[in-house]
Formats: sequence, C-alpha cells, structure tokens
Amino acid sequence: MSILKVLRQIVQDVSTAPDLNAVLSITVGRVRKAMQTQVCSVFLHSQETGRYVLRATHGLNAEAVGQVSLSPDEGIVGLVAKRAEPINLEDAFSHPAFHYIDVTGEERYHAFLGVPIMHQRKVLGVLVVQQHEKRRFDESEEAFLVTLSAQLAGIIAHAHATGAMQTEATSGGPGRLRQDLRYDGVAAAAGVVIGEIVVASLPADLNSVVDRPAEDPQQEKARLERALVAVREEISQVADNLAGRLSKDERALFDVYLRMLDDNGLPLEIRAMIDQGRWAQGALREVILEHVRAFSAMDDPYLSERATDIKDLGKRLLQHLQEETANHPLEYPENAVLLADELTPAMLGMVPEGKLSGLISVAGSGNSHAAILARSMGIPTVMGVVDLPYRRLNGARVIVDGYSGRVYINPSAELVQSFSRIVIDEQVVADELREIRDLPAITKDGYRLPLWVNTGLSADVARSLKQGAEGIGLYRTEIPFMIRDSFPSEQEQIESYRAQLEAFAPRPVTMRTLDIGGDKALPYFPIEEENPSLGWRGIRVTLDHPEIFMVQVRAMLRASEGLNNLRIMLPMVTSTSEVEEALRQIDRACTELQEEGYQVKKPPVGVMIEVPAAVYQTRRFARLVDFISVGSNDLTQYLLAVDRNNPRVAGLYASYHPAVLKALDFIVHEAHKERKQVSICGEIAADPGGALLLMAMGYDVLSVNANNLPKIKFAIRNVSFSRARQLLLSVRALHDAEEIHQELRQSLKAFGLARLTRPAIPDQKIPPI
Repeated sequence: MSILKVLRQIVQDVSTAPDLNAVLSITVGRVRKAMQTQVCSVFLHSQETGRYVLRATHGLNAEAVGQVSLSPDEGIVGLVAKRAEPINLEDAFSHPAFHYIDVTGEERYHAFLGVPIMHQRKVLGVLVVQQHEKRRFDESEEAFLVTLSAQLAGIIAHAHATGAMQTEATSGGPGRLRQDLRYDGVAAAAGVVIGEIVVASLPADLNSVVDRPAEDPQQEKARLERALVAVREEISQVADNLAGRLSKDERALFDVYLRMLDDNGLPLEIRAMIDQGRWAQGALREVILEHVRAFSAMDDPYLSERATDIKDLGKRLLQHLQEETANHPLEYPENAVLLADELTPAMLGMVPEGKLSGLISVAGSGNSHAAILARSMGIPTVMGVVDLPYRRLNGARVIVDGYSGRVYINPSAELVQSFSRIVIDEQVVADELREIRDLPAITKDGYRLPLWVNTGLSADVARSLKQGAEGIGLYRTEIPFMIRDSFPSEQEQIESYRAQLEAFAPRPVTMRTLDIGGDKALPYFPIEEENPSLGWRGIRVTLDHPEIFMVQVRAMLRASEGLNNLRIMLPMVTSTSEVEEALRQIDRACTELQEEGYQVKKPPVGVMIEVPAAVYQTRRFARLVDFISVGSNDLTQYLLAVDRNNPRVAGLYASYHPAVLKALDFIVHEAHKERKQVSICGEIAADPGGALLLMAMGYDVLSVNANNLPKIKFAIRNVSFSRARQLLLSVRALHDAEEIHQELRQSLKAFGLARLTRPAIPDQKIPPI
C-alpha cells in the first residue's frame, strides 16, 4: 500500500473516532503498524499542569498511560515540544536530554523519532516512535510522521475539546458538562450575552445533526418507522420508473438498497441506539457515519463505493425525519444563542424576533456577511470557534464574549457575575449615547460629517431611524433574495424597496444592485467555484444575466416614483466597460418606464471601489458616475490576499494595515479631483478610531451599522477636526498594523473616548480548550 494511501486511511479512521481516547488509540496502533516499529506513543500537553502527559502507547507499559509526564525542559519529548521541530536519534540513551523513567519500559528501545503535533501555532503534543536497534529513521519515515502529525493536529484538537466536555460526564452523571469550558474564536460583533444555546441543523446534513436525548424512545422509533416506509416507497418508485432503461445488474442495486433498509439491516442498529437514549436523528447519524467509515476503509473499489450509497440512504431518511420535526416548531428560550457549523445570513431569520441574543459559528470569520449583519443588529457574535464540538451543546448555558472572541460553556456563578457587570455597563453607555440621537455629527471646531447606515433586513429601518441615521449608504438588496426559495418578482421587489425609500424620504437611500457570489449564495441559483472570491460575483453576474439586472433596476425606479431619494450603486466593478454597460441598461430601464407612463427620473449612480484594480481607476470611474463609495471589507481582503471568511488567517485581516490606509487615502483624493462625493461603507468606518481617520482623510459620508452609529457620532462630536488630522499624520508615519492600533487606542484615551472601545474584560485564568 502506498504511503499516501496509508496516510489517508489513518486520517479517515481517526476522523470518525467517537472521542479523544479512541483517536489516540487508533493513532498509535495504525502508526506502529504502518512504520513497522516496536513502539508508538502520544504525549499531550496538559493545560492544568503545563506538562506533556503520556496519553496513549502501543509498545510501552500500558500502566504508564496517564501516570508519566514530562515538562518542556525534561526529556527528549520535552525538547521536541520546546523546539517545535522533529528530533531523530540513532541512540536516545546517549542524548544529553534523555530522561529515564523506569515505569515505561523504554530501556529496551534505542532508535527515537519524535515530531510535534502543531495546531494554530500551538504544540498540542508529541508523537513518538521507537525501535530496539540503534539506527536513524530514514527521511521517508520522518516525512511520513511529520505529514501525519500535521493532518492529525486538527482532529486531535477537536477530539481534545470534545473529551474536555466529557471529563465530568463519567463522574457527574450523563450530560453533565465541566464548568467554565473556554473556547477561543474570532471576535465578530462586540458585546456580551449570557444565554442558552440552540444548535442550527442544516437540511439533510448528517454531520450537522445535534446530540439530543430521546424523551420518548417509542415515539422516536415510530418516527423512524415512518421515515423508513417513505424511503422504501421512494426507492421502489425510482426502480419502477427506470426499469426499462436499466440492465438486470443495475436494477439489482435497488434491491440492495431495500435490503439495507430491512428490519435486520440498518434499522436494527438505529433502533438499538434509540434504546440507548438517543433521539432518532442522532441515532441515524451515528449508524450511517460508522458504516460510511467502514466501507470507505475497504481496499476493494466496489465495496468502498458502497459508502456513497449508504450515505445517500442516510440523507433520505434524515430528510423525512426533519420534515416531520418541522411540523413541530422549535421552542426558543428568551436569551437564545444560535450556534451553527457555518452561520449564514438566512439563519438569522430562524429565531423569533426578540429572542436572538447571541451568535456562535464554528466556521467563518469576523468579516463574513453573517458577521456584518450581526453587527448591524447589535448581536454579540463569535466566529471561527473551530474546535467547538457544537453537536453536543444544544441547551447548554453559555457566555458569548464578542469583545475578545471567547465562548464559555456551562459558566460558573462567579463567571456569570463578572460578565453580568459588563452587560450592565454596556447598557449605561447605550443610555447615555441615546441622548445625542437627534444631534448632528459636528466636531468641536465646526466640521460636519453626515452619518448614514448600512441596511439589509426589514428590521434595520426602524433601528436605523431610532439611532438618528441621516440616510442609507448601503442597502444590501441581496438579503431579500437570500431568504427566499426563488427570484422575487418585480412587484415583490418594488414593495421591499419602497418600504426602505418611504421610511427614509427625503433622506437618500443607496441601493446596491444584486451582489451575490463569494460567501453570499442563493439556494436556487447555486454558484460552485473553486475560488468564489475571485470568481463570478457582483456586477459580473448581473451583467451576464441582464434579465435579472433589468428587473431589479426597474423595481428600484418604480419604488422611487414620487420620492426621488434613490441612489443606485454598482458592486465589484473592475473596468470602465462594466460601468458603461450597466449605465446603458439603467438608462434603458428608465426610458422604458417613462414610455409606460411612470413618472420616474434617472437617479444618481455610483460604483463601489472594492478591488485593487478599481483603486487605480478611481478618477476614471468618477468621470462616469455621480458618486464613489468604498467597500473597505472586500478591499482589505483583496489588498492583503486574506480570505475574510477563513478563521485560519483571520488574524492577518487588518483594517489598519498601512497598505489599506494608503489605498483609502488615495481613493478619496482621486475622486475629489473630479469633485465627486466619496462615501465609505466598510467596517472600518464603524470603529471610532477608524471613523476619525476617515474624516481626516476627507471622506464626505460614513455609512455604518445602526448599532455603532451613536458611538461614531459621539466620537466626532468630542474631537476637533484639527486633532483628527494630527492623528492621521501620526498614523501615516507608522509601518505596522498593530502599531497603528496602539496609536489609535492611546489617542482615543487621550480624547476622553476610551469608553467607546471594548470594556475591561474580567481577567479569567481559565485556559482555552
């Protein structure tokens, strides 16, 4: 068997292991066999002691597991962890760092190869192989172990997190979680909430099924039986429909499927799981995924392919179980914290209004569109909590710290009390900011800066007006498209747009034409691409589909009839030809409507500067359109080559990177050469320090989420324009994003605005999982 196949096999086996002990046991057994050594062991880092504990071995004395541990300054294992690099020795006994521990029985083994298990720059542990004879492991063996360690790291980290949750389950009873379990993610929307987790399951996705006890096992079995009957009927119907077009062997496959669903097949195992206390969907998930793993591991190509068939059967059964559950709406607690494997904008509408208090996503980053919407709604959010075993947390109590990006599961009374003080302090600041709602954003020396808002959800309108918004700088028209199951008609779009325009009239409303692609997918218009951020998105989609673009533009124009406060904005432009084509279509829509008798006028049209190519064409664009708007979130992503939805590189996404600030400075000056208004609607404008820098650069309008608007207004009203200019000059002289951050923090403190930044989070000594 090839090395690559062996690697895949081990990773596949480990990835489906039920807990950490199983992961480690499989690892040491498979590695020892694959490398044909006498010993394979895993030492894992203990957060409590800071030592590396022997957690699994195949070859050393089993009694040593859990008993033997080494500090980073002790033994060759400690040296591997300290250096974070492999150590390959012909005779470990002769090495100065060798530390003999008699209980292990390792005195019989001389050859030693240890590699660190690294996850997100942290050493989780050390993977070790040993042999009797004196020899160096060759380069291919070392490469194998290093490669395997890299692939195992994420699986072990996740299993470690899951295992930490189960620590007290054996001693404290089933379902009991250890207190104050801390998981680190990415801060996505500021704020703190103490609530109860509701896990969002995706339709027909076995991996997203949550763990839940069976309240009534007999009822769960009855639900399973109804799903089985339905799927059997489906398969029989498909077989009958295709009977004339399939060979005898191909028709036999359907008989195989039906036999799998016999009472003595998969259903028998699922019922057994239900008898053990699982609900039907959870039992189905466990049985199906175990069979998928077993078949996938088989060397025979025909048998390994059966894994796909079993998974398909599982998805069919799950779909029927979920449809039945859908008839009984989920009850949401008052302080519901929605937890998902991957949070999407559409999920935000799942929770009844007034009950959604927090959001957690295993995948994604603080700059995904779901996170942006969460900020506009003022919902504390943490993204990219990659090690969170989300399926097991339904109903668990949680603290979401949207300032530091931390999540605390099953918090203690002391922890709840500490964070409750922050919630109270936040409310006091919010009450004080409410007093300036109707006042303009004017600096101490008389400079006035209009503050608009970014909207997308219907609830944003009332929230924005309540916060004193002077207009809409970005209405995300794709949001109504994303929460439907088909393209909305022209009339449906008119009604949606008219509500925004009427609510803000006579104040301006800037509507961005449909901006889909990237992380904004329509379920009924899928775009499958290897690199969606650089693919078919924004203006590229709508110009390729003029029928979609024309319907939307007509709806916008008709919605603005008699109000005339509409502005149209084109996203993701990279060339003047795209702008010219879009302008022609807008002119055509306007002419057609006028000929049909509608009293419409051509509105101001602008473009969004979101990609580096557009930055250097700002002045050319300014000659073609009426205004320029900067989408700093995407611009930052493309300038820094950082996928803003990828938690692995979230730390590299820096709004205050010198290159980003120079680009923002360049854009506003280029547009002003053509005497065109320049606004900015990215998240940098929603940060008090960023808002002051943008004002000093000369931006004519800042468009922010409604929740942050009062903070930005307070910052502007309490600083003079001249001091903001001095701050900008200081920042221009700095060459590192963190230095700029530090300068902004110190300056805000000097301006008396420290309370607008994150509050003092309690100094928790709880280590992350």
